[in-house]
Amino acid sequence: MKRQLLGILLLMTGKFSGAQDSTIQKESFNWLLFADTYYCFDFNKPIGNERPSFIYNHKRHDEPNINLLLSKASWQGYNLRANLGLMAGNYSSYNLAAEPALLRHFFEANFGFRLSKKKDWWLDAGILPSHIGFESAISANNSTLTRSMAADNSPYYETGIKITHTTADKRLQFSGLLLNGWQRIKRAPGNKSISAGTQVTWMPNNKVTVNWSTFWGNDKPDTARQTRFFNNLYGIFSLHEKWNLILGFDIGWQDKPRQPGHDTWMTPVCVVQYKVSDKWSIAARGEYFSDKKYVIIHPAIPNSAFAVSGFSLNIDRRLGNTFVWRTEYRTLTSQEAVFVKNNHPVKTNTAITTAICFKFE
Repeated sequence: MKRQLLGILLLMTGKFSGAQDSTIQKESFNWLLFADTYYCFDFNKPIGNERPSFIYNHKRHDEPNINLLLSKASWQGYNLRANLGLMAGNYSSYNLAAEPALLRHFFEANFGFRLSKKKDWWLDAGILPSHIGFESAISANNSTLTRSMAADNSPYYETGIKITHTTADKRLQFSGLLLNGWQRIKRAPGNKSISAGTQVTWMPNNKVTVNWSTFWGNDKPDTARQTRFFNNLYGIFSLHEKWNLILGFDIGWQDKPRQPGHDTWMTPVCVVQYKVSDKWSIAARGEYFSDKKYVIIHPAIPNSAFAVSGFSLNIDRRLGNTFVWRTEYRTLTSQEAVFVKNNHPVKTNTAITTAICFKFE
């Protein structure tokens, strides 16, 4: 199967470049297997064992479960590249709930080709990883086990075309995108518009990464159009061989429904990680999400303004090269009672999550 895939891609290289034998310098084929099995205890003991609506990962309370089971193949040539990832688990069920049932199992499915023989210009199309945010759906790639409110309530994936240029020194990268919408494979019903996005990533040295991503578009039916403009800013800093710092700030505006003006939401986040040793690491996260006009998050308690702050403490223990045991304490506090406990509104939500993650590539 691998040889057949490589053969097809090589033939397509010839179709696009007309000179595959002379231009391809190297090829690589990589396979990723990832599993995130977890148990979460939510002290609010939600009815139906389903955690708050704005949480999309590690969603189930008081039952062993699988957050993500992923198999992904990646092929890279000089003129072509392709990715195909299939998945199952809570992430798939909850994050892709708006998609047709079959499409919920696609983590990635994209194909790209080089636009220039001399410079690093690429065009990619298909189901792509989001150009927004520093947190991945693959929890082993993140400093913390659970995702921040900012990550869970902005796109993890997108569908469309993406053009990318990387400078010769690899320090600066630019991308422009045309998309089907805000975290969409299939466009929203009644929506015929195209959304757009940009991304600029600057790496002045090996210890600093600064990123600015944007989204512009309408994710509602055309008859109820509400244009959304969103900015995602973050910096990743390797302060020391043992210390890592991430600072992020998101802010978005969306047109009010059928009236002048716009509604705003925003979310700052800070993550600090300390690597105690090769086997142990500790991370803490502080975050805040303000969405008082319900642009993104609709709280369980009607007419309550969503303004929630959070703190989490994460401890990791590596078990060889492929396994990691992760445990996280997380508490969320609201200015108003937006959570539910024993069928009554409350202002806090606290949970402990533990997971065994397997990653092989």
